[in-house]
Amino acid sequence: MPRERLPLWPDAPPRGGGPSGPPRQNERGAVANIAMPVLEVFGATRPNGAAALVAGGGGYKRIEMAKEAYPAAEWLANQGITAFVLTYRLPREGWTDGPMAPLQDAQRALRLMRAEAARRGVDPQRIGVMGFSAGGHLLGLAAARSAFSSYSAVDAIDERPARADFAALIYPVVTLKPPYDRTSTRRALIGDHPSAEASAQWSVETYVRGDCPPMFLVQADDDPISDPANTRILEAACRSAGTPVERHSFATGGHGFGLGRPDGPTKEWPDMCKNWMSRLAILR
Repeated sequence: MPRERLPLWPDAPPRGGGPSGPPRQNERGAVANIAMPVLEVFGATRPNGAAALVAGGGGYKRIEMAKEAYPAAEWLANQGITAFVLTYRLPREGWTDGPMAPLQDAQRALRLMRAEAARRGVDPQRIGVMGFSAGGHLLGLAAARSAFSSYSAVDAIDERPARADFAALIYPVVTLKPPYDRTSTRRALIGDHPSAEASAQWSVETYVRGDCPPMFLVQADDDPISDPANTRILEAACRSAGTPVERHSFATGGHGFGLGRPDGPTKEWPDMCKNWMSRLAILR
């Protein structure tokens, strides 16, 4: 059954640039060449009024839809949460605003979800995010920097807050600072030889304050892409700021395990997340 697709912007994205033509999809179902960012709506099986923005990873070079974003959206919908999958612009695809482009899309998506809330039966106070890998970096930034204006308002939708009320970040890239900066995320956003200032500017932990939403963090200790220090750093920043945080680490699982590998401990995290959301009254 075709899913409803919502364009993020009324015309071209802010300040233009970018590729042309349709998205390109590889054999694993990951997409690139994002000329027009969109939201795909996964209606909840039995809606409970909550909603979540979902972003797959891919190192800001592509977006892992089939492996991460779509399965997560289906899982959320089965919990009663209306899911909105974000196809966000990739910073190295020629956008005028470069690394700011995906954050603009994430902030616009949260505002658009609130604009759509009434007609979809969504409580605008129960809108959160779920991001994987680089998508976790993106939605971590969006959650921590909700008051930051990444673009100039284009219409009445931008009068709404870009706030996330909860954030589940699954094997996220968090810090772009040495020695944990050997990631595609760092290269795509700030290049091969960034300044210390740029590294801090694009690190999620830089922006954690007491008004950040509750965070749920998951990572495997043998993650070869996003060093396990990433979630430890974010957990420490949350605790220092007084932001509620729950972190789960698994001895094995590597990177990119999506909803969990059936033959290992990472398969447990969706139930852990469900329990966390129940305690926050996201699930009712």
